[in-house]
Amino acid sequence: MTEKFNYKIYFDFLNSLAKDLTKFYYSKLDKKFKIQNKLKGTGYDPVTTSDKAFERFIRQKISKRFPNHQIIGEEYGHKHSSSDYSWVIDPIDGTRSFVIGNPTWSNLISLNYKNIPMLGLANFPKLKKFYLNKNSKEAYVFENKKKIRLKVNSKINFSNAKLAAAFHGYLSLEKQMKIKKFIKRMQFPCFDALTYGQLAEGRVDIVVQCANKIWDIHPLIPIIRAAGGIVTTWKNEKAELGGNIIASNNLRNHKNIIKLLKPAS
Repeated sequence: MTEKFNYKIYFDFLNSLAKDLTKFYYSKLDKKFKIQNKLKGTGYDPVTTSDKAFERFIRQKISKRFPNHQIIGEEYGHKHSSSDYSWVIDPIDGTRSFVIGNPTWSNLISLNYKNIPMLGLANFPKLKKFYLNKNSKEAYVFENKKKIRLKVNSKINFSNAKLAAAFHGYLSLEKQMKIKKFIKRMQFPCFDALTYGQLAEGRVDIVVQCANKIWDIHPLIPIIRAAGGIVTTWKNEKAELGGNIIASNNLRNHKNIIKLLKPAS
């Protein structure tokens, strides 16, 4: 499969798109915006006019360069074609952060080949940095005009591992009561997709989240794996399925976290 996949074309495209997205934000979207609640009173799932503007911009860029490719976006659905290539878009990951002015929101984009995420971009306009993998073995963070290779801190053992976790309101109190040992280990908050990037940088060692949609996690899978990390669901199934996700710095720590979470998974 990978022999047919030309990483360079798509890496160059996403590298350029990251810069275009940040310019687009500061030129067009760094202003007041409107908010809607998708759940209409049964909870809170915000979408803003900026989410929609970002997705239109991304779709336009992809369609112009790769007109036959499929596109799957959070706000505007699935553009079908017979192509083996599909782009998965979360125009603003962390819309709640965006709404209240936290800078940790991002633009997430993955390119999938035959449903497998091959390249992922996590672009943070407010932080002026982005994460992008070059191939299956190399990923980088681009910041302050520097390009730094990403590598998880694979030698950290379980007792010393920095654990970041968030349930996002999706894990019942009853289930939380079953995993008290895990909850005692929750040392750091999750800052949207940024925390997965921090794992790839070796700043944290384990990240646990609930209820990731495919556009929340597909763009991060190739970045984490290229940095040497492991990413699956809580049930040790393919992370590509979405849902409850674990990302870890090494296999031993990953297995330990799966064991602690098993009563709630």
